[in-house]
Amino acid sequence: MGIGFRELLIVLVIALILFGAKKLRNVGSDLGAAVRGFKKAVNEGDDEQTKQLNDLTGKDKEKDADFQERAGAAKSDSKPNA
Repeated sequence: MGIGFRELLIVLVIALILFGAKKLRNVGSDLGAAVRGFKKAVNEGDDEQTKQLNDLTGKDKEKDADFQERAGAAKSDSKPNA
């Protein structure tokens, strides 16, 4: 059982009567700013994690390429001449 449209409307009307339109507008504005700040912080954290992951995978690719190069050289050295 969730809150339906009617119940939400009743709660909003009661809040409007108790606090007034100006106060509710300020609360809504503050709540919007808080949500935007939260989203910004989450996105910055994701960007930082992505950057760190790219840095790590880039280093791993360099190590892997170096390993493949050395492994290829080792294979060509170990082949007997026929």
